[in-house]
Amino acid sequence: MKKIYLSLLFFQILFLSKGIAQKVIEFKGDNIVIGQKVSILEDPTKHLDFPSVRKSSGFIQSHTQVPNLQLSTSVFWLRFTVKNESSENRLLLSLEYPTLDVCEFYFPVNGIYKTEKLSDTNSFEQRKYKHQDFLFDVKIPKDSVTTFYLKVQSNEEMVLPLVLGTPQKIAETKLTRDLLWGTLVGILLVMVLYNSFVFISTKDISYLYYVLYALFIALTQTSLSGYTYRFIFPNSPVLFNMGIIIFNAIGGIAFSLFAQSFLGIKERMPFMSKVFKFIILLYSLTIIARLLGYALISYRMTDISALVVTVSIFTVIIKLSINGYRPAKYFLLAWTMFFAGVILFVLRNLGVLPYNNYTNYTMPIGAALEVILLSLALADRINIFKAEKEKSQEETVKALQENEKIIREQNIVLELKVNERTVELSESNYELNNTLEDLKQAQTQLVESEKMASLGQLTAGIAHEINNPINFVTSNINPLKRDIEIMFEAMTAIENLGLSDSSPAEKQKQIKEYKEELDFDYLTLEIRHLIKGINEGANRTAEIVKGLKIFSRLDEDDLKRASINEGLESTMVIANNLLNNKIKIIKEYGDLPMVECYAGKLNQVFLNIISNAVYAVQKRFGENVGGEIAIITNCDEKNVFIKIKDNGTGMDAQTQKKIFEPFFTTKDVGEGTGLGMSIAYNTIKKHNGTINVNSSPGEGTEFILQIPISFKNG
Repeated sequence: MKKIYLSLLFFQILFLSKGIAQKVIEFKGDNIVIGQKVSILEDPTKHLDFPSVRKSSGFIQSHTQVPNLQLSTSVFWLRFTVKNESSENRLLLSLEYPTLDVCEFYFPVNGIYKTEKLSDTNSFEQRKYKHQDFLFDVKIPKDSVTTFYLKVQSNEEMVLPLVLGTPQKIAETKLTRDLLWGTLVGILLVMVLYNSFVFISTKDISYLYYVLYALFIALTQTSLSGYTYRFIFPNSPVLFNMGIIIFNAIGGIAFSLFAQSFLGIKERMPFMSKVFKFIILLYSLTIIARLLGYALISYRMTDISALVVTVSIFTVIIKLSINGYRPAKYFLLAWTMFFAGVILFVLRNLGVLPYNNYTNYTMPIGAALEVILLSLALADRINIFKAEKEKSQEETVKALQENEKIIREQNIVLELKVNERTVELSESNYELNNTLEDLKQAQTQLVESEKMASLGQLTAGIAHEINNPINFVTSNINPLKRDIEIMFEAMTAIENLGLSDSSPAEKQKQIKEYKEELDFDYLTLEIRHLIKGINEGANRTAEIVKGLKIFSRLDEDDLKRASINEGLESTMVIANNLLNNKIKIIKEYGDLPMVECYAGKLNQVFLNIISNAVYAVQKRFGENVGGEIAIITNCDEKNVFIKIKDNGTGMDAQTQKKIFEPFFTTKDVGEGTGLGMSIAYNTIKKHNGTINVNSSPGEGTEFILQIPISFKNG
């Protein structure tokens, strides 16, 4: 995490005070922290040159071991005076803060000040001393007193641990520091690798978040100490400077995700889950700000994010710990260790604690302890899951044993019941067989009944249709017989008159008078009219017989090509007696090809649908006019379509779902068997066609039949 302690550092200003006399640093051979004897001058204009700085009276004496210059855009000048009381003529000044954009050391040579410049924005390879800290040669003869100046500037908080010592002592200190940091980094890498393998094994997302957090907190700590500049980005100082913020922000995001997953914040504290989402957003904006070059803003956002994370995580883990959630207690211990390290680090910077090898590493040690304890917490969670799983398995085994006992007992009872039921089922099976046989006989009788009903309807239609022309013939026979007898008598009378002795003129006169007496012209006309009526009755009868033959197709049991329009016409001949001259028939026949079909069976379908249409129309209109039945045919390349539409009573949706079911009928008892539409459906299906119905109550019904032209292509 990026220095959470920064929120506390503003108190350090209380430890700075003005001074007039420059304190002298007495160097006697051992490393010495000189922060308390340094004077500081702030240059917010960034334009002061060295001569002006030397003359300035604005230096303020520092009284802390480690001067803290806060986060500022100003340039700061540090002045210190050294009296060399050791035997060494060459000393080293170590500034153990590797992230400075500007670090210029001013030292006198023969009374003239020279300068040496170092910066974390330059390549690491350009440095004289291959170390991330800023190291400067301090040449001062024994028992002499010399004043030195240091100019610093940075985009982040400037905490300046200044150590003066001999090259050997400084090198020993740096080596010890490198070894300690190597140990800390090694511990963090071990945690990363170990938990990476655990994640691969368990697929628990918490381990992945933990690994990312441990990795990036290691990168953050090593960046703050300059090790990434030294070992990872020696020739890319820009990446190093960006990494300080970006590593920290990614670590903060990973930590937020880990805390939510490990502690189950979404389920246990939903409101805090939203807070952590805000934290993730804040860290993401921090990364964007740094990538866009807003360095100071990104540092401030990092400080704010760290403060929000600290308050939020303590709120969550304290509440969950009070509620007895065991993982939260581990988390509280781990976070407390890290926070304690941060507090000790801040106290060192404030001068409350001394600057030494112990206080220098409180924050990285706290981070390492936190990572270790969080790893132990994850391991403990596995143990908790394992214990819960074992307990669950134990309960499952007990339940299985209890179920096995119950099953054995139930099997005994079940076997007895099975024997009892077997006897009952045998008896029921016998009764069912008898019932099934009765049902088959009943079904056969019903089908025969439907056939007889259709036959009765067919017979009634034939009788009605043939009766009219036969009556016409019958009624004309007697008048014709009478007229023919009169003609026979007239022929006899004329023959006798022709054989008489009367003169031809007298004969003609008598014949003419006789014909006038008989009204011979009218008699001739009447005979012709009666013969014509008989001829028309005979022709009508012949047409009816032909239509009957077309309708029944009694001589055609195989598939043959037939005319659908002709079949509909023959059906209408049979159904004509049902219309009672009250129902208007509308015919719109298209130009149809011959269809390969069972023509007689299709005619039966047409008759069933038309009969139902007549019934629905009569039920709505009774003896009144207004009823209509429309028969429309058309075709496409593969199918013919027959639409039979009426304006009768119509059907609701529930009735439409049932009309093709056997034995379902909307007619009154005794008026229908309920098999007509079922037979029609099966007949159309046999032709590989479809039959659909559209109907609305009170508006009528439309049947749409689709029949393939070729039976094989259906």
